[in-house]
Amino acid sequence: MEQQDEQVGGLSHHGSSQDLGSPPISSFEPGESSQQEDGTVMRRSESYLPVPGEDKNLDGDFNGKTRNDESMPMKTLYASDGSLLHLPLGPYFSDGQRRVDYVLTYGIQKPSAIRRQSSKLSDNGYFHRLWRSLSSRSSRAPLQLKEDPEVAATEQQANYHEDDKRFKREEFEQNLQEMGLELEKDEGVYEVKQGSNLVEKIRLFIHKVTDPLHPKVGPKRPEDVKSLSLPFSKEKQHLFDLSDRDKFFDSKTRSSIVYEVLKRIRWTRPNYSLGITSLLANGVYTSAYPLHDGDIDGVTAEPNDRKLLFEEWASYSVFYKYQPIGLIRKYFGEKVGLYFAWLGVYTQMLIPAAIVGVIVFLYGCATVDDNIPSMEICDPRNNITMCPLCDSVCSYWKLETACGTARASHLFDNPATVFFSIFMALWAVLFMEHWKRRQMRLNYVWDLTDYGMEEEDHNRAEYELRVAEKTMRQDQGAAKDEKVKLTCTDRMPAYLTTVVMMSFMIFITFVIAFGVILYRISIKTALHLSTYPAARSNIRATVKTTAAIINVIVIIILDEIYASIARWLTTLEVPKTDKSFEERLIFKTFILKFVNAFTPIVYLAFFRGRLVGRPGKYLYVVGSYRMEECAHAGCLMELCIQLCITMLGKQLIQNNLFEIGIPKLKKLLRKRKSELTSKQEEELHKTLKRYEKDHVLGPFVGINPEYMEMIIQFGMVTLFVASFPLAPLFALLNNIIEIRLDAKKFVLELRRPIASKVKDIGIWYNLLRGLSKVAVIVNAFVIAFTSDFVPRLVYQYTYSPDGTMHGFVNHTLSYFNVSDFQNGTEPNPPNFNVKVCRYKDYREPPWSNTSYELSKEFWAILAVRLAFVIVFQNVVMLMSDFVDWLIPDIPKDISFQIHKEKLLMLDHFMKEEGRRRDNHNHDGYTSPSSARLLLHFH
Repeated sequence: MEQQDEQVGGLSHHGSSQDLGSPPISSFEPGESSQQEDGTVMRRSESYLPVPGEDKNLDGDFNGKTRNDESMPMKTLYASDGSLLHLPLGPYFSDGQRRVDYVLTYGIQKPSAIRRQSSKLSDNGYFHRLWRSLSSRSSRAPLQLKEDPEVAATEQQANYHEDDKRFKREEFEQNLQEMGLELEKDEGVYEVKQGSNLVEKIRLFIHKVTDPLHPKVGPKRPEDVKSLSLPFSKEKQHLFDLSDRDKFFDSKTRSSIVYEVLKRIRWTRPNYSLGITSLLANGVYTSAYPLHDGDIDGVTAEPNDRKLLFEEWASYSVFYKYQPIGLIRKYFGEKVGLYFAWLGVYTQMLIPAAIVGVIVFLYGCATVDDNIPSMEICDPRNNITMCPLCDSVCSYWKLETACGTARASHLFDNPATVFFSIFMALWAVLFMEHWKRRQMRLNYVWDLTDYGMEEEDHNRAEYELRVAEKTMRQDQGAAKDEKVKLTCTDRMPAYLTTVVMMSFMIFITFVIAFGVILYRISIKTALHLSTYPAARSNIRATVKTTAAIINVIVIIILDEIYASIARWLTTLEVPKTDKSFEERLIFKTFILKFVNAFTPIVYLAFFRGRLVGRPGKYLYVVGSYRMEECAHAGCLMELCIQLCITMLGKQLIQNNLFEIGIPKLKKLLRKRKSELTSKQEEELHKTLKRYEKDHVLGPFVGINPEYMEMIIQFGMVTLFVASFPLAPLFALLNNIIEIRLDAKKFVLELRRPIASKVKDIGIWYNLLRGLSKVAVIVNAFVIAFTSDFVPRLVYQYTYSPDGTMHGFVNHTLSYFNVSDFQNGTEPNPPNFNVKVCRYKDYREPPWSNTSYELSKEFWAILAVRLAFVIVFQNVVMLMSDFVDWLIPDIPKDISFQIHKEKLLMLDHFMKEEGRRRDNHNHDGYTSPSSARLLLHFH
């Protein structure tokens, strides 16, 4: 029976420091010493004994205890002549046989004299320091240190802390050995800075056509065959093929088991105990990580999963191929595999959305010359004089000068955008349903359908520390059997801090957005005052573009700040489990980043141009700043520009600068500091061991930043798609690059993450579903209030004399008598030829008894707008719910196969138990290799 659901491994551990390197430790756990049934449970090895490395230390202060009666002799690292042996450079122990599954690093504080000597070398680059450290491995001479007596007293406290860390490490590592892990210390020292037949025929035809798009990641197994698997446990090991124990579990699974051991094996102090996470936080160890499988380049590089991922996934030359999701899951774990599977589904679903968006845009281009309102605006014979756009310095202007803006607005504000909004609302539902079915299929293939029911989420070390501190503060007379835990009262200061800080950050976002508004108002006035014709030629475009760029820069900067603040606030709350910590962190980060990204867009869509007032009675803020108006064609064009620049800016800056540019810059600076030539560096790289190569890689910080980037993009695509139908196209192009960029980062630039087993994408699905629901409401308001769709509809069927759009522009303009300007607001110098100017609004004319009051047309259009929002929202949501109901969450074939697999598993158990009883009666033994079954799909 093939196993796909267990986690076992070993550990390797090497030291590094900013001052002096330290002995690394390696450990290994044989396959038969582990079990998992309800979670990951480790047992002491019954066949292998712990093998501590030679207790050698340059400072002589690491006094490990070697038990000769329990350990196997280690192969020496040195030849008979004292030279360093050429050991395998892969992820193996010094014997070249046993695999290293995990690495721990720690630092040792040097005496000040050696620190002063090494400080002269600290600027020579990492490779120079490493070269010296590697060459020093062959030297057996002890270090002769001269201690300065004047400095000794000041170093006593630091030495005490170093000794405390050392004692914690000794106890922790002894506990690891008692659990059956094999440890090895590397003496190398260096410094580092850190369906139906028809459906089946169609499916086979599609698979045959798309076969060139599938990555070549190994021998293909028939798609209708699946190995029957079961979570491994020692009590049921007779069901498994254990002929090759070393390869029974893959490297990802072994490393995961070791991580579980590291979390549960403790060093103890009175009243409480802590695991590896706390040891890392306290600086007892500097880092902990599993190893990559091997190298990806070079003629001598052995075939491995990492190299295969690089060739078939992490290369831009294979951008047109599907992702090898199975191999990604095998190497990085289910959590990373599900992210890239979700990203692949999202990118595939963007293809039809992008095509329809381009068609809507092309429709606007094709009909722009037939659009009657824009033709009326561009017609000079109308000779419509508009009121000034600002006080005093702005003069009257002709409506025909807004011809370009009106024509451009039609590209995005046309009847097709209403259809596109409905389409995108249904698209979001189809995407969610498609992902649920894809996720369920992956759960079945990856044997996760029953995962999570019995899994225990362990407490975080920080939570246990706070509980221990609370226990120590409690009255001695308290009941001893009462379980102590953190209550809401204990967390109340943290909750209040979170509410205050979150509110303050959101307020800061609003203040910055208001500052950009004041920038637009002031720069527009300044450009009107300018004597340069170039500055006065296209004031609107200049103000819109520069303001949008400023918004993008502010958004990117605040994103980084808000991410750090959200983590700090979550840490203050001391969540009980890792899952709770992650969900709270994601929620806080999402709220802050969502508000940050969409505040300028919401202002342009729903507030700009509506808080203006009218000529003679404008609305002013901060003294004399008059609120800005929309162009005659509406604010939809400016909203489109903001969305376009925000999407492109975030993608270009965050992808190219943060994810590509900064790592390349760091690499370039490191090379410039190094005194080695490129050839010497290449030769040095060949001599490094696997854990030394991985140590210089960047630490893995989690998959949440990648999710967050895509969720914000999903909001851009769905929330305001009525104003920017090209958003799905931009997102599609970005994601094609993003997949390969993330792949390259995971394979080449980051340490291998700890494989996490999950069966879904967690809270991210709820955020996606919430955004898709909000998108329906937002697009309804954008169409009704931001675009001119409803006013055009009302005019054509209510006020037009001939049932056409002729006269629509004149219908939307109100009259203003220039003699009614407030003092100091009229144009200077005045134009005595203008008696009446026009402005966009539905108000009574100055000769009416209710001059400048809102007209009946305004209230009629407002009523239709509100009715449109209600009808649009309910119709689209009803259609969405119908689609949701129509498509089952679990594919029919998967549901059938899950049921069939359970029956086969039960039948197989009964047969195996029967054979075991018969063999016990005859003193025989059944070969476990006979326990392999294959499921065939029908």
